[in-house]
Amino acid sequence: MSATQRFSPSPRGSGERVGVRGSLKAALFAMLCATAMSGCMLLGPNYKRPAVNVPAAYPEASTEGTLTVPADWWRLYKDPLLDDFVASGLQKNADLKLALARMAEAEAVVREANAAFLPEVDANGAAGRARSSTSTGVLPPGALAIRNNFALSANTSFELDFWGRLRRGRESAGAQFLSTRYGRDVVALTLVAGISQSYFTVRGLDAQIVVSRESLAAAEDSVDIARKRADAGVTSDLDVNQAEANRSQIAAQIKELRRLRAVAVHQLGLLSGVLDVQVPEGDVWKLPVPPLPPAGLPSTLLERRPDVREAEATLVSANALIGVARAAQFPTLSLTAALGAQSRELSSMFSSGAGIWSIGLGVVGPILDWGRYAARTQQAEARANQAAATYERTAQTAFREVSDALSNVSLAADTERDLRDRVEQASNTLRLANLRYRSGYSAYLEVLDAQRTLNDAQLALARNRQLYLNFTVDLMNSLGGGWTPY
Repeated sequence: MSATQRFSPSPRGSGERVGVRGSLKAALFAMLCATAMSGCMLLGPNYKRPAVNVPAAYPEASTEGTLTVPADWWRLYKDPLLDDFVASGLQKNADLKLALARMAEAEAVVREANAAFLPEVDANGAAGRARSSTSTGVLPPGALAIRNNFALSANTSFELDFWGRLRRGRESAGAQFLSTRYGRDVVALTLVAGISQSYFTVRGLDAQIVVSRESLAAAEDSVDIARKRADAGVTSDLDVNQAEANRSQIAAQIKELRRLRAVAVHQLGLLSGVLDVQVPEGDVWKLPVPPLPPAGLPSTLLERRPDVREAEATLVSANALIGVARAAQFPTLSLTAALGAQSRELSSMFSSGAGIWSIGLGVVGPILDWGRYAARTQQAEARANQAAATYERTAQTAFREVSDALSNVSLAADTERDLRDRVEQASNTLRLANLRYRSGYSAYLEVLDAQRTLNDAQLALARNRQLYLNFTVDLMNSLGGGWTPY
């Protein structure tokens, strides 16, 4: 065979192109077969919701039925200022921003888990110049001691999910993403409840300040009466001193209420994201008590409350990670391939003879790990058991919170009726005590005691109305109102 025949580019180039095409077809066929084989096994337990031990009904008297809590349940209080605070908090609150950032991170993890099923393609390029020794006799006669080397290739690797490691990882990432979404809903629901209760605290203190101002005005009138009677010689200065002390005590009470109001306003500003918020005085009695929905069956809490769903999603994620840990105990199968060109001269990089390719199947697995991977599997199982216990505790806590809210709302309503009767009786007592004192039938101590009783009764009534409203918020919150399940 002549040199021309041996080094003719045309026959060699044609054969090489045919070889490359055949190799690529074989590689594609092998990859498809391996992909089909990779779906035949799935290690790890499939998720099954654990049974939660909760009573079949709430111990408190309540109407069973389908719960309907509006997403914007705070509008049931019909207060535009409260609506503005809630809207501001949902937009500016730092805790909610943090929850959104966590959700964005979890979403990126899901995208990464999905991308693991696709082969990664990398581009490699290299250019070099090297000199070989001419005194070793390795180089053939006439060969150049200094040579260039140029290479350009595309490499790919693809893990065969034979044991289900990637599928379990994707399942875990998806469940964790749902957990962060439910976590965001928990933050939003808790935030709205906190804003509402802080607002009602401000309004309750406004009512107590109004009551205290009225009591202060009455105390000042009593001081004037006692002083006039003392100047006329009807009574001693003892009555004047007692009246002055009562007035000072009520004045100090007003300052303390104002201090508590300022603290509540600051808390409201923190939750709503407006630190310099100013809240004008208002009347807590103008806020209606919203119609309360039926409590429903305890089992519906598992589908309705975002914190319960969050705990379950975390459990699903932990359960899937058991499969990931078990799959790590078995060999990892990977397909690798490369296609490119290599040449001594840059000008001949894309000639027919410069093409290079490779295809391979790699297997890597532990032979002797001294129980390391088995221990990791046991760790994953223990974390799943912890998540299951957390889920059960969350569900049981949800049941308790609904029961507490039902009791609190019911008893606060009954208490308000009793306190109104107390205020009415205390008002009558004070009126009679003033008449007896002015007529000289009783000492000023009787009037003083009646004033204090009325003041305490009115403050208790205002505080109970504030608690009543807060308890209705607790019920809305505990029933999982204000969020939409995914």
